[in-house]
Amino acid sequence: MAIIAFVLSLLVAVLGAMGVVSPERLLGIVRRFESPAGLLAAAGFRVILGAVLFFAAPDSRAPGVVRILGILIFAVGLITPLFGVRRFSRLLNWWAARGPLFTRAWAGFALAFGLLLAYAVMP
Repeated sequence: MAIIAFVLSLLVAVLGAMGVVSPERLLGIVRRFESPAGLLAAAGFRVILGAVLFFAAPDSRAPGVVRILGILIFAVGLITPLFGVRRFSRLLNWWAARGPLFTRAWAGFALAFGLLLAYAVMP
């Protein structure tokens, strides 16, 4: 389970790094999720990541933190489809209107978060 958590955490970090380097490219990738199926795919990724983190927590460097993050990410995954495509589109438009510096800042957070998670669950 730790290897799966490690790989998924690195995926989050890679997406964050992509956003730091090319915010427009990251927004293009995220826009592919602007459909009911896309929202379900995003929700599925979050549910899987949350569950994997929860079950990998006992063997991690910070079991309590990883378990709590797993529960939170799992819960967010469950409510993601309730967000709706229209609301998601408005959020993306708002995000894009803030400019590349804003996107880079949030992508930097995703990069750091993914790397910290990867370090915490590294087998």
